[in-house]
Amino acid sequence: MMDGPILVTGAAGFIGFHVARRLLASGRAVVGLDNLNSYYDPSLKHARLAELRKAGLSDFVQLDLSNRDGIAALFAKHRFPAVIHLAAQAGVRHSLVDPFAYIDSNLVGFTTILEGCRHNGCRHLVYASSSSVYGSNTTMPFSVHQNVDHPLSLYGASKKANELMAHAYSHLFRLPTTGLRFFTVYGPWGRPDMAMWLFAKAILAGEPIKVFNNGNMRRDFTYIDDIVESIVRLVDHAPVGDPNWSSATPDPGASNAPWRVYNIGNNNPVELMRVIELIEQALGREAIKEFLPMQPGDVPATYADVDDLMRAVDFQPATPIERGISEFIGWYRQYHQV
Repeated sequence: MMDGPILVTGAAGFIGFHVARRLLASGRAVVGLDNLNSYYDPSLKHARLAELRKAGLSDFVQLDLSNRDGIAALFAKHRFPAVIHLAAQAGVRHSLVDPFAYIDSNLVGFTTILEGCRHNGCRHLVYASSSSVYGSNTTMPFSVHQNVDHPLSLYGASKKANELMAHAYSHLFRLPTTGLRFFTVYGPWGRPDMAMWLFAKAILAGEPIKVFNNGNMRRDFTYIDDIVESIVRLVDHAPVGDPNWSSATPDPGASNAPWRVYNIGNNNPVELMRVIELIEQALGREAIKEFLPMQPGDVPATYADVDDLMRAVDFQPATPIERGISEFIGWYRQYHQV
């Protein structure tokens, strides 16, 4: 186990909050970073932050990733042995509206993190990628050993770029980096722009829910606790490079540099209509459904092959959707006092 504080970026965000809280509960020192922007209601971010402070957060820094001097000073001060980089501009649909937000946060911001790690002795950078990198791939389940050169959204392209940038730093500076391709994460303290929150809010208000692709969607919904368990196990499992990797027949999911990518998904895609049914049951109300065509940049199905994750850290997500939705709705009712 590494000494010194772990930096968690996006600590006031959905996944970052849960990861930071879990690390604190296990006795590890955590410095949190977030810019607390208004992409969604900042009051939720402040509520998460209040929970982290109660849990013993070592320090919190409100800072934008694109602030080169600020990020450099933070790294020089703490010389983090490990960094869990979860801050990003999220959302496929929003990337159609505000593309520059993705450039500033996901490309410029990722560069400042890479540089901070490079110059300050970081021994492992773990960062968020996304199932969106699979883009137009249709071979199921999605495997990290498949080619992912055809993203369907700028968000997906920015995450693919992060994996490539990380590889360059792993190769040039022997910086161990691990990219995590998350598959539709959900659970308590989730994001208000994601389907389950939007559905719950609309159903309780008696308003219609938007059901895209006329409901013909399947997602590998992954419960937040499983995501956190995977990350916590991987942070102490820095890649060393595969000496058998061949440049003549390159495997897209491995390298001779200390670089790896993993899928973190439930390995069990669920029909969108089943998810709506479970939310209806948990709320005791029926949804008014507005069936709509597929949104630009979206894909009809996701399905994660998690064999590599299982081999690496002896764990794979497996929380049933029934239990996960019950936990989310229970938290949602409590948080909103409904």
